[in-house]
Amino acid sequence: NVNLISARQGVAKSDLFGETLKKLFPIAEPDSSDSGNFDNILEFLMLTGRSLQESIMMMIPEAWQSNTNMSKEKRAFYEYSSSLMEPWDGPASIVFTDGNYIGAVLDRNGLRPSRFYVTKDDKVIMASEVGVLPVDPENVLMKGRLQPGKMFLIDFEEGRMVPDEEIKEKICKSNPYKKWVKEQIVDLEDIEKKTKKRTHIEDAIISRMQAFGYTLETMQFMLLPIVKELRDPLGSMGNDAALACLSDKPRIIFDYFKQLFAQVTNPAIDSIREEVIMSLECLIGPEGNLLSSVSENAHRLRLKNPIISDLELEGIKEINSHGWKTKTIDITYQKGKGSKEMLLTLDSICKKSEQAINEGFSFIVLSDKDLGPKRIAISSLLACSTVHHHLIKAEKRTRIGIIIETGEAREVHHHCLLIGYGADAINPYLA
Repeated sequence: NVNLISARQGVAKSDLFGETLKKLFPIAEPDSSDSGNFDNILEFLMLTGRSLQESIMMMIPEAWQSNTNMSKEKRAFYEYSSSLMEPWDGPASIVFTDGNYIGAVLDRNGLRPSRFYVTKDDKVIMASEVGVLPVDPENVLMKGRLQPGKMFLIDFEEGRMVPDEEIKEKICKSNPYKKWVKEQIVDLEDIEKKTKKRTHIEDAIISRMQAFGYTLETMQFMLLPIVKELRDPLGSMGNDAALACLSDKPRIIFDYFKQLFAQVTNPAIDSIREEVIMSLECLIGPEGNLLSSVSENAHRLRLKNPIISDLELEGIKEINSHGWKTKTIDITYQKGKGSKEMLLTLDSICKKSEQAINEGFSFIVLSDKDLGPKRIAISSLLACSTVHHHLIKAEKRTRIGIIIETGEAREVHHHCLLIGYGADAINPYLA
């Protein structure tokens, strides 16, 4: 989130501030805490014209993708907002004020307790637990808990609590969001239907698998259960394998990354919660101006999930409509020239990516398909992360979508790392 908000500075424009907008940068400070950066972004959105309530709705949205009871107007607002900025919600209960309003909001998971009392003598008490302050039961006018994604708001000027629905209905009807998302968001399925070309993996599949470090164990325990039984492979918790950095055998870069595990007492995310709260759907492609509310901001490509098939990738490569076009960049280098050639190739990939933006391309495909007896593939993770951070520093990252076409990624861990290091979509053509 911090990296992407920094990248958005390159396309941010404000009629209110004009050229002086740059004085507000950087929006997110690298040395600040999560809460500090959240506060910075919230203040920035408010200073550039949005209300406190709308800014909070953008940053901490409700679980809207699978909520069939949500109004179409509210769903459209959240979908429009998702095209501008990713949510800033972890497990959190956020309290906010601008002097005219004071309120709180709970993230979509509802994993943080927030309880409130309203007394007959016009006092409001909110805390994570009951009993923080002594309250006479006879003096309690109303009490309750904050629900996931809902907003608790007090209007000082009107001297009342404002219901969640009243707040959001007003904001969601302030612009024709439903019309905007319908007209501007393009589904990948619609592009795929127009794709005539059919891709195929070339011969020498075994040689490619060897080059990318596939093993018999990978095939037997990781890939075959997915192909034969349409399920993820089963395994026990914990990984007692030797660390890649201590191994005397060649290992792929993905193996050098391990997740820090922290045991917490949150409720488990079961399949029901997961279906209601979480979604793999994503919008990719050039982003609009975060500081404006216009229909063009929603002009993005929608994927059901970030893992795409060969045919879907061909559809993106061939796209020449909706004002979009795609450039494929080779991430292989000549064999026998050592690490210096690899570093030069990485620099070249970064320059080509930035040049693609300057030439008006909407997507770049980083591809290792040219791998062969005389060509070595740079790790997709290394190429992706290098390009991603290069474009962030140039403040151009949000102007293009990065798609990875690789035979290297085959495990969930690999795909998570690629997405975490900047990939918008992945085509694991060998797996």
